[in-house]
Amino acid sequence: MPVTIKDVEYIANLARLEFKEEEKEKFTEQFNRILEYIDKLNELDTTDVEPLYHVIDLKNVFREDIVKESYPREEILKNAPSRTEFFFKVPKVIQVEKPQKENEDKEQS
Repeated sequence: MPVTIKDVEYIANLARLEFKEEEKEKFTEQFNRILEYIDKLNELDTTDVEPLYHVIDLKNVFREDIVKESYPREEILKNAPSRTEFFFKVPKVIQVEKPQKENEDKEQS
């Protein structure tokens, strides 16, 4: 199923991104090329190929868990654009939209 401009607009909305019309067209083409490539890969016979969990055969690459002194809180927070006493202050990311009726009632008040 090919990707449409509506799909790109939907994805952009989820990511809170805005694109010009020509950018949407370009993304639509790029997504479709990616899907075509995946379809091409699906044509390969992988019957005798064992699944990989990682491209390189790595074994336990964890470092030693050594307790050591952390950076001072003031040092870490001194360049923060916004902060509270002990934490970084960040903008709210999740918004709950109010039902349309409540918004109309407020506008009339």
